[in-house]
Amino acid sequence: MRRLFSALTGAALLVTICGEAAAQSTMSPLDRGSDNIEVVGHIPLGKRLTVTDLDIEQELSRPFAYVSRASLVDGGPKGVDMIDISDPTQPKVLLRWRLEDEDLHTNRGGMDVKHFKWKGRYYIVQSFEFSQGGPDADLGGIVFDVTGLPDASKVREVARLREPDLPGGFHNIFIYRHTDGRVYLLTTIRGGAAHVYDLGKVVEGDVAGALVSRIPIPAQAGVDERTTSYHDLYAGYHPDTGQDRFYGGGTGGYYIFDISDIRNPKLEITLTGVRGVDWGHTFTPTPDGRYVVAEVEYEFAPLRIFDLKPALDGERRNINDPISAWTPDYRNLVHNHEVRWPYVFVSGYLDGLQVFSMEDPHDPVTVGYYDTYIGPRPDDFIPYINGAFGVDVRNADGLIVISDMTTGFWTFRMEGFSGWNGADYGMPNISSVQDWENGPSR
Repeated sequence: MRRLFSALTGAALLVTICGEAAAQSTMSPLDRGSDNIEVVGHIPLGKRLTVTDLDIEQELSRPFAYVSRASLVDGGPKGVDMIDISDPTQPKVLLRWRLEDEDLHTNRGGMDVKHFKWKGRYYIVQSFEFSQGGPDADLGGIVFDVTGLPDASKVREVARLREPDLPGGFHNIFIYRHTDGRVYLLTTIRGGAAHVYDLGKVVEGDVAGALVSRIPIPAQAGVDERTTSYHDLYAGYHPDTGQDRFYGGGTGGYYIFDISDIRNPKLEITLTGVRGVDWGHTFTPTPDGRYVVAEVEYEFAPLRIFDLKPALDGERRNINDPISAWTPDYRNLVHNHEVRWPYVFVSGYLDGLQVFSMEDPHDPVTVGYYDTYIGPRPDDFIPYINGAFGVDVRNADGLIVISDMTTGFWTFRMEGFSGWNGADYGMPNISSVQDWENGPSR
């Protein structure tokens, strides 16, 4: 098995990769993955560069996955695919939902999708991102009731979330079941603060009153507030402080807020002034909230790992020195990730599915991989962006899913990983997976 190691020493990034990894981009199709990763199922979804993020429901009784569809090159779909994975070896598309007059819409389309449960019914939010000059430039997301799946005829649209004063849509979203009992949608917007919507209000008809909070990006010297934005976001319970916390990557770096009082977010920790980071991307904490895995979106960038302990202990408020970094191939870019301690499951664009262990956060080590895309780099899009876009993990049984921008939807299993509960690893049972009935683990 190919094993890759990377480290950060001081402020200088020193990524060390073994010789086998250097040949990854030319490897044979017969050598696409490590022995411990099993390809369970695969289904193509259509034209290249039209698949974006995905989400998987967590209840085994609801074996459904959702894949966002967008037009990253001309002529692509704009909507969401709903997939039956009751047999993960044979995923089946139940519904290809498309926005009306999709060819008239400019820019991308469906970018991110998340599911939630409210008062016994199941929903998804599909985010959209359109430019001015075409219809729906103010459309951020559409909420669907998917309780009736697998009967696609029972899927119904519930509401559309719009921001007329901030056109451009929601690039990324996250849904969090707060300790106050409400379910909140956190979204990026074009310029300024992240928005927080009460999804209970949305599905009960009060769309106008659903926007309940804004989480700002802290002011920065010489930066016009109107040009700032978050790119990605996450929320989770922090056991040591008893706080609901927001984790956002965007202009200047990464920011952590106490959102226990959702209407009055309080800045707790910043990660700014990090060498090589002027705009944060995906930003995910470990279950105990001590470490964070941080992405920045440019070619050659690794995932950086930060230890927040000095800030948690009150020694300083800003952390700007990663303790380590990881990448499968320094020539490429790693993307979205899901933390299931000690594993981090990564959708690595041109490197496909990657799994590394951060059991020793100072020395992250690759433990498995499978390349879902072995085609050429695009010559009509960003050259280093193709392949694996989204990743998710079903905690109940350890099923891993990947959305590949060109090759479609994949299901995997990793040897020795048959599910995840934090207690099995001496950690709080906290991840991106939500307990819709009881709220965050304490």
